[in-house]
Order: sequence, then structure tokens, then C-alpha cells
Amino acid sequence: MLKRIKRQHVSCSTNTASLSMIGLLKLLLLFLAGNGLVLAQAPATSLNVRRPGIKEVQVPFASLHPSVAFKIGGTADWVLVTEDAVWVAGSKPYSVQRIDPKTNRISAKVSLPGEACSGLESGFGSVWVPLCGKQPAVVRISTLTNRISATLPIAPAGAEGGIAASSDSVWMVTDKNGTLSRIDPQTNAVRQTVSIPAGSYNPLFADGVVWVTGFETNVVTAVDASSGEVLASIPVGPKPRFLTAGSGSVWTLNQGDGTVSRIDEKSRKVTATIRAGIPGSGGDICFGTNFVWATVFDVPLTRIDAKTERVSQQWIGNGGDSVRLGYGSVWLTDYHRGLLWRIPADQLSSK
Repeated sequence: MLKRIKRQHVSCSTNTASLSMIGLLKLLLLFLAGNGLVLAQAPATSLNVRRPGIKEVQVPFASLHPSVAFKIGGTADWVLVTEDAVWVAGSKPYSVQRIDPKTNRISAKVSLPGEACSGLESGFGSVWVPLCGKQPAVVRISTLTNRISATLPIAPAGAEGGIAASSDSVWMVTDKNGTLSRIDPQTNAVRQTVSIPAGSYNPLFADGVVWVTGFETNVVTAVDASSGEVLASIPVGPKPRFLTAGSGSVWTLNQGDGTVSRIDEKSRKVTATIRAGIPGSGGDICFGTNFVWATVFDVPLTRIDAKTERVSQQWIGNGGDSVRLGYGSVWLTDYHRGLLWRIPADQLSSK
């Protein structure tokens, strides 16, 4: 999911003055490089990264017909499916909204004191929402009252991060140095910290293990959810960010080259690297109906067959950025237009 940094569509025109300016900029860059100075690389989204996808399986996204579209706010991001609801974060104003999948209506809107920036998680009678901004924290929303029950002064490591819940704890990376914090839901305080590779951001709990993507180190770290012991460090594709679990595997969406890595949960080894052609910042990934589903801008939906380990269908067009499966539907955001679409799964399986 893309937070804070929006994609910029830049129109270019060339004239003598602009060519002269380009020459001056080149000289300036050479001067800085020669003096040992390094300029920060522009975010991938601001460079309008080319996302070719897999052309032989592409169809227009407009061929799909959502059963309902919810207007969430200025933007829509971070979808969470629970046993009785679908939750989605929005901005303008900052909020988390609860949708009743039986009636297709928004049943509650919870105002937030900051921007939801690192995912949503369900557990212990609550929805957990990491916030970024001037006062970063974790907000705990009661699913009984649809109100904030606690604000934890625990900051997420950064935007495009995540949060996970195991059987007795909530897990979140809380700094860029690689501190995985284990939060006790009884006390709302950190009960344990685990040292993992710096530049890790996104945790996922599956079958007794917390899996964390190392965006800066191109690894996935496996942590025992009972003891906090680091079990393995698994090399995957470049810039792994979001991840999901299914069919006995953990799957990572690698923003560096747009591939998806498959890790066998038992052997903790990569068994496949799937070419999906969807690199760059933002996006999301989830598992359902024996498929892996991924989303990025320009390629709102990609379906990967878990059996063949190939992209079986890809929908191209406007929209995308967060995706979940539940209640017989794919729930997909259009981040820039602030929409959440409900797309019946039978439309997708018939393509």
C-alpha cells in the first residue's frame, strides 16, 4: 500500500532553455559525486516505474463489474477482513470504516488522530491501527463499541509497514534498526523485543511463526512466536515488502523487480520465484481460493496459481493498491479515488 508519497504524472517538453538547464544539472551532479556527496534516490512512485506485467495473460480491468463501490475518503487503503466485517482505512479525514458484508453498508466510521500508515490487524476483540505523523502510535479499536479503547505510544518503523497478531501477542517493527516489538494485549505494553535485520518492516503470523520482510536486506526473517527466537533468515527477491501465507507457503511481493517469492514454511527455503512484472512502491498481496492475489497501480489485480506457480490472469487499468479476499469477493481499493470495490470472486474465476 502506498502511503504519503503519491505517484506524480509529469509532462515533459523540450526547448533550448530546458536543455541548458539539463546541462547545468549534469555538471552539478558530477561535482557532487566528485566531492563524495550522494543524492537520495527519488521514490520509485515518483519515477513512474514501468510495470509491464505479463502481457500474454492481460485483460482490461474495466471488464470487471464490482457489485458495490464504497466511497471511503480522499484516499482508501489498508483493507482487513474479519469474521463479521471488512475494515478499510481512509484519509480526508483520517478514519477506519467498518463495512457489513451482509448488507454492503458502512456500519461504523472511527475517526483517527493521525494517518493509518502500516496496515490493520484484528485480534483480542480489537482492530489495531498503526499511525504515522507528528505523534506516531498504535490505536486499538474495540470491535464491540467501534470506538478507540486505547492509544499505545508505540511508533511503527515507517510507512508501508505492517502489524500482525499471534495467539497471545501483537507484533510490529518499531524502528529502522530492526526492533521487532511484541505487545501484550492485556497490558498494551511491549513485553519483548527481538533483534532482526535493519530495514525490516512487515510482519505476518502463520502457523506459530512470525515472518518479517527485510526490505533493505532482501531477506525474510522467521521468528518463533512463542519464544521470540530467530529461526532463519531466508534470501528472497529484491526489496520484499508485503507478504501473505497459503498452501503451506509464505509469499512475498518484491518491489525491486516485481517478482513474487515462494517460501516453504517447513523447510524455510525459497521454492519458486514467479515473474509478475509489477515492481515499484505501493501494492499489496493476499491469498485465497488457491490463488495469490497482488495489486499495484496500473495493474490493479494479478492472479497467481499456487499449483502451477504462474500468473494465470492480470487485469490492467486504473486503480489498485490494497487487496483482501473474503465473503465470496475480492475487496480492492482505488487509492487515489478513495474507493473500495467489492468484486464477486466468480467474475475472476471465469476469466
